[in-house]
Amino acid sequence: MDFSDKEFLSLRSVQVLSISLALLLAIAVFVPGLGGEFILDDGINIIQNRLLYLETLSVDGLRNAAFSFHDGRGSRPIPMVSFAMDYWRAGGMHASTFKATNLAFHALTTFILIFFLRRLLLLMGWDSSRAFWVGLGLALAWAVHPLQVSSVLYVVQRMQTMATLFILLAMWCYVAMRQFQIDGVGRGRLQGVGVIIFGLLALACKEDAPLLFAYVLALELSLLRFQAADEKVSRGLKQSFIVLSFVVLFGYFFILLPQYWHWADYPGREFSSWERLLTQGRVLIMYLGQIIVPLPDNMPFLYDNYVVSRGLLKPLTTLLSILLIVGILLLAWLWRCYRPLFSFGVLLFLFGHSISSNVIPLELVFEHRNHFPLIGALIAVFELLKLVCDRLTVEKFSRLACFGVVLMLLMFLTLLRSFTWGDPVRHGEKLVELAAQSPRAWAQLGGAYYDKYKELREERYLIKAIEANETGLEHVQAPSLATNIVVYKSILGQPERDDWNLLYRMLREGTSELQSKLAVWTLLDNVRRGTNLSVEEVVNAIEILAESFELGAAEYLQLAVFVFKSADAERSLPLFLEFSQSAEANDPRVARIAKELEGVGKLDWAKEILAVNVGKM
Repeated sequence: MDFSDKEFLSLRSVQVLSISLALLLAIAVFVPGLGGEFILDDGINIIQNRLLYLETLSVDGLRNAAFSFHDGRGSRPIPMVSFAMDYWRAGGMHASTFKATNLAFHALTTFILIFFLRRLLLLMGWDSSRAFWVGLGLALAWAVHPLQVSSVLYVVQRMQTMATLFILLAMWCYVAMRQFQIDGVGRGRLQGVGVIIFGLLALACKEDAPLLFAYVLALELSLLRFQAADEKVSRGLKQSFIVLSFVVLFGYFFILLPQYWHWADYPGREFSSWERLLTQGRVLIMYLGQIIVPLPDNMPFLYDNYVVSRGLLKPLTTLLSILLIVGILLLAWLWRCYRPLFSFGVLLFLFGHSISSNVIPLELVFEHRNHFPLIGALIAVFELLKLVCDRLTVEKFSRLACFGVVLMLLMFLTLLRSFTWGDPVRHGEKLVELAAQSPRAWAQLGGAYYDKYKELREERYLIKAIEANETGLEHVQAPSLATNIVVYKSILGQPERDDWNLLYRMLREGTSELQSKLAVWTLLDNVRRGTNLSVEEVVNAIEILAESFELGAAEYLQLAVFVFKSADAERSLPLFLEFSQSAEANDPRVARIAKELEGVGKLDWAKEILAVNVGKM
């Protein structure tokens, strides 16, 4: 063994130690947040999902958990099984256990990202040592970025983080396959199989996994350029991507667009498809701002009152944002030969938002949507900084020092944000500070105090929960907050007449369909859980909701059954009729309900319900 061999072995040892340190840092910055509780969508997807309550390991239990997302439709089975395993491992719904698992997946993804970036840079002709250290640095910057807090510490977003893990593995396999083809040593069929397997695993985590096609297209357009030692392979790649691109465009314009496009407001939303697309221009620029200047106070987590763009000049930043995005995209295209890494990063970022920033009526803003696109943004920023340093002939030591300072700043800011997330009350207070117009922020703060009341049985926390919702109503008129006041006061003693009247008034005004439905469903859930609520008052709220909004058939049916079983049965007939009217003709549920009503002596009702439904034919 000569000196060069020893030097190689020493370098490998340093690399292993550096990877270990990077993973420890990627974990450490989130540790202060492990003490927080479940929040927002964790409730309906995890806490209230009884199929995840796995007491003993069994095939049936795991299968039921896998198919428990959204009423058993079977999407996202891998994260759902992992949630059930967390429950079994912890012996209950302990948020810290679930968050620790999220953190483990985050560390694993960071590890994979290091080697994906290294392989990518090697393919571009970088030497092995430089490719490793740059890949390590970029992966660590991604891992400790403050935006990651709302992905890693928000338990339900494991669906997104696991999808990112499998997409990275699929892309790693794709680059390996293309390396074989470029070097002319084979077709890389085994790696191609890996692309398919990991792509399917990503799809079993989240439905936007088909964006993998867009990501590998970004690779080809910028870095790989459809190269291959065999001209037939190169030509076949180009033809395949052209055909698949036309298929995707056909599906978008003739299937997706007709299905989701609304010139008027989406049902349950306060914006149209056109307005959503306009708004997303500003949202994407905001994301880039949060990535480049990642101050925690610029990341409110809740964006309930994000201003919708009603036109290109309403507000003016709409047009400016769209022009800026077009300019960045044009620059990426022009630089695809000069700075291919920059082009790849830009395409990866924009492609990563091509579903969430499109016509599907999702919420306008969610920070976790940057979990994968953040990789592309950091690559593009790195390449721009490298260009500046090259032009200014900045020395290597100065570059490393600046990068070290940036990393330390990122870790410090993430530690601050994680600390905020580590206590439910502290987190709730920060949410209302940053998003005072968000009903969910005030409800989260009130819920944090209510959880303390349940744990300690001290009325002062229940009073604080009531006060939080009352203060919230001073900032935003939300039926959900009025409902919380009624519920908390019912637990404490008895709500005042004015509390119910306030709720009724808000439901009648119908300012927000989503908030109104949430308010009534909260009342129903609390009655079922045995909260000392007046059923008569709850039925009044149900009737006002049904008068104020046009509900879906399933919603009318649920309300009708509740009223029939919980109060004066006669008051349920209008709801059953609305259900029959809203349901499709010959909906089997109509016949089933009619038969059940016959069985309890409501023969006239059964005939009337059937007649309404048959009349639709």
